[in-house]
Amino acid sequence: MKRALITGVTGFVGSHLAEYLAREGSGYTVYGLTRWLDPVEYVAALLARGGLTLVEGDITDLGSLIRVVQGVEPDVIFHLAAQSYVVASYAEPVATVTANTLGTLNLLEAIRISTPVPTEGPVVHVCSSSEVYGIPADGGRIAERYVISPLSPYGAGKAGADAVAYAYWRAFGVRTIRTRAFTHSGPRRGEVFVDSNFCAQVARIERGLAPPILFVGNLDSVRTFCDVRDMVRAYVLAVERCPPGEVYNVGGVETMTVGDMVALLLTLTDRKDITVQVDPSRLRPADAALQIPDTSKFRAATGWAPVVPYRETLTTMLNWWRERVAREAPPVAAP
Repeated sequence: MKRALITGVTGFVGSHLAEYLAREGSGYTVYGLTRWLDPVEYVAALLARGGLTLVEGDITDLGSLIRVVQGVEPDVIFHLAAQSYVVASYAEPVATVTANTLGTLNLLEAIRISTPVPTEGPVVHVCSSSEVYGIPADGGRIAERYVISPLSPYGAGKAGADAVAYAYWRAFGVRTIRTRAFTHSGPRRGEVFVDSNFCAQVARIERGLAPPILFVGNLDSVRTFCDVRDMVRAYVLAVERCPPGEVYNVGGVETMTVGDMVALLLTLTDRKDITVQVDPSRLRPADAALQIPDTSKFRAATGWAPVVPYRETLTTMLNWWRERVAREAPPVAAP
């Protein structure tokens, strides 16, 4: 059995990845990096059945990462831990770059220190982001060769992580593989993120906990959506089939404006009285408002293709929020 270590295991993508790796016949024993204060709700079922072992550490603490790497001796590391909310990065730029760039540097340095021959050490998947690109000058599909031009501290921090990962491969032989993930969604996605937030609002409206107004930001922003289950499958294929030092775009095939996404979401509820209202506080200072990926390089390397329709993604996410809202509060009768 291969030993897989996931940083950020208790989060949205990390928990889905842990479940995917822990499935019967996968060939992986799964470890997850966690801090003592991290909630374990999303991995509780996996922990209960023995599919995941948690190890304590922090990506901002090099010493703890050295202990973890030496203790687990992973064959594969999936580095997902990050400050992942773009809007928060404008308010907390130093914390964001510290977590995303310095945290990645700490992990790679821990591997370099702990592995006598890094080229024989773990394969390290470093999760970068489409936000490193900003907006392509020609407005077309974004390929890996595009100039890195982040528009937010989050994008800058991910660009730093991306660069550090490549440098550690070239300088020290640490076997890094970088993916630049485009928008991906599903159950457990944080409420601050666009489609998950809209699902949460609809679930509360249906429950009578909020007036029938859906508050939105930039409806003209263009995104290509992907289901989290397709994304974690891509991450595993990356470490199994891709050579170290390479970088790959990973994203879906369903491209639409945020306004189109809202229209699709509203077809999934019986509440036909919901109106849409732009909330200025939801508009970003600078928005990477055109994000359409060219994933041909990754497809050629792995044979991967997304299979979950975005309508299904929205449906599962809305149902997850309905269940969550139902646990939080009883229904309120309409006046």
